[in-house]
Amino acid sequence: MTDQIRAAATIILTRQTPDGPAVLMGQRGAGAVFMPTKYVFPGGAVDAEDHASPTPGMLARQCAERLAMLCGPDAPMPDVLVRAALREMEEETGLRLGATPASMRFVFRAITPPGRPRRFDARFFLMDAAALGHEAEDFSRASGELSHLHWIGLGPARQLDLPFITEVVLAEVKALLGGHEQPGVPFFDNSTDVPAFRRIG
Repeated sequence: MTDQIRAAATIILTRQTPDGPAVLMGQRGAGAVFMPTKYVFPGGAVDAEDHASPTPGMLARQCAERLAMLCGPDAPMPDVLVRAALREMEEETGLRLGATPASMRFVFRAITPPGRPRRFDARFFLMDAAALGHEAEDFSRASGELSHLHWIGLGPARQLDLPFITEVVLAEVKALLGGHEQPGVPFFDNSTDVPAFRRIG
């Protein structure tokens, strides 16, 4: 067990289908230390490469400001978190950005509760799959860390074997894609033994 909390970034890719919005999800392996067999969005911990090559220009000012709120002095800069999300997307799915300008929206934050084998301070970003540079069904370059990569509607996704926090994020994504506004980014703060729910911004 460890109480070290690592910064992390997760990307929620969405696209429109004849049946409504769909998201990209994959299943973690049975041998994974963190959330084995669960279906999740692509994502993972921030690493040194992300600090060395941040990705600017993809966040609205409000998103960047919210990413910097309620953070300690060692928190990664917003553009570093963007880079981590995109790197994890490419590693885990094989998908990458195209040549056209793209944008990401900071929509959720959650810190893993104490007592788990790994703990993350995860920021969730929403991005339209239209920003991808090639066929969104082509997972041939994926690392294999996530299996059963597929696009799935928001309703059917709730029937998968999901971590609790992913269920909450899906509900938030459904509301956002349905045109609802956020009164601040939801933040499930489990940094201490006393859980707290906050809204950022």
